[in-house]
Amino acid sequence: MIIFDQILPIVTEVLNDHHSVVDQLDWLLINRDLNGRIRLILPESIETDDGLRPRFEDIYRTLGERIAPHAFPAEHGILYEANKDIALQSAASRPLEGFKKVWVVDRLATEGKWAPITPETKGPPRVVFFSIKGGVGRSTALAATAWTLAEAGKRVLVFDLDLESPGLSSSLLSPDRQPAHGITDWLVEDLVNNAEMMLENMIATSGLSQDGEIFVVPAHGADPGEYISKLGRVWMPKVCDEGRREPWSARLLRLISNLEERICPDVVLIDSRAGIDEVASSCVTDLGATLLLLFALEGSQTWNGYRILFEHWQRAHVAQDIRERLKIVAALVPETERPTYLEQLREHSYGVFIDTLYDEIAPPPSDAVGPVDDGGGRTWRVDQIVEGWNFDEADEGAPHHPWPVYWHRSFAGLRSLQGRLLVIDAEEVRSIFGPLIRGVIDTLDMGAGHV
Repeated sequence: MIIFDQILPIVTEVLNDHHSVVDQLDWLLINRDLNGRIRLILPESIETDDGLRPRFEDIYRTLGERIAPHAFPAEHGILYEANKDIALQSAASRPLEGFKKVWVVDRLATEGKWAPITPETKGPPRVVFFSIKGGVGRSTALAATAWTLAEAGKRVLVFDLDLESPGLSSSLLSPDRQPAHGITDWLVEDLVNNAEMMLENMIATSGLSQDGEIFVVPAHGADPGEYISKLGRVWMPKVCDEGRREPWSARLLRLISNLEERICPDVVLIDSRAGIDEVASSCVTDLGATLLLLFALEGSQTWNGYRILFEHWQRAHVAQDIRERLKIVAALVPETERPTYLEQLREHSYGVFIDTLYDEIAPPPSDAVGPVDDGGGRTWRVDQIVEGWNFDEADEGAPHHPWPVYWHRSFAGLRSLQGRLLVIDAEEVRSIFGPLIRGVIDTLDMGAGHV
């Protein structure tokens, strides 16, 4: 019995047997539909080519027999299109390993693609707080970071994009400061060109800071209304008047850019949905983040989740587009045996990074001599240094090396955070969140005093 994970290895094997024929095409798409069934999409010129068309029909017939039930009847297994862009139709795609002109195209029920990586924004830096698992104190850490930066005189813009589990805004805003509308309202109204009027009524200022300002854009307004019904529509693409299809993540990016222009913040903090879904995908890969904070609890669930994500980037050949923006955050570090806990977390984090995102470094040549240090403790001649993006396990500046956030009972949840930040002193925040906040400030070169 053939299962989903065996499809592409078999496709690769079949196409390798016919490499000389495949190389004659300008492009070839391995189209995987919503049910996981495979079709070939070829340039339309092949349809009338009496030499090549029968050969590809034979290829698909062989392929269909080997991957059944993940194939169509042979007579329906090949489609023809005028050009590759039309055939892609904004679907998730990536090159097929070992071929220069073959792409794998996935038609997905959601828009959580995770592979196309948006370049870093040129505007104010955006910092995304993300976690594979929920309940790691991610939103609390964001709120404390926003408070500290504002206390240092910064203008901070916060987006609560944990749409399916909203709550961050209630920790930063008292009930009387909640705005009339939120992100879900804007996304729904934008579908019918009715969102512009909401912009002024979806931003609120927090009363927590005396020196800077915290501007909060909540998931929903003071009255959530039919929140569940609205939530089911926010992921919809917008079909513009000229027929162009704008994905929901592009609409979200448009909203964020618009509000950045209005507020002119020094920094933008984004609370992402946990897990591997549409919201998280858009926050991590589509918003042009400067820094992606990956919250982690020590345990197999955390590292298995991050490994799945990193391996996806690796297979899609996009790891180099995002890896330099990543940083692990050790969440809820326990009060007891902290050094041992952090050492184990760092060790497992390093294992995932070196297996997936770090470059392999070749061993030094046997005749390596000279006083040149390659940065990894090895001395080679200048002409023998092997380039690569790699770090020692103990390198504190490496993405895998965690910034710790210490567990403290007074910050165990968001419910009381609004009142907690009103009476807390900076020293207590520094003792719990200090490494994270200092790391953010240093990475963004914000120079926020003695935070």
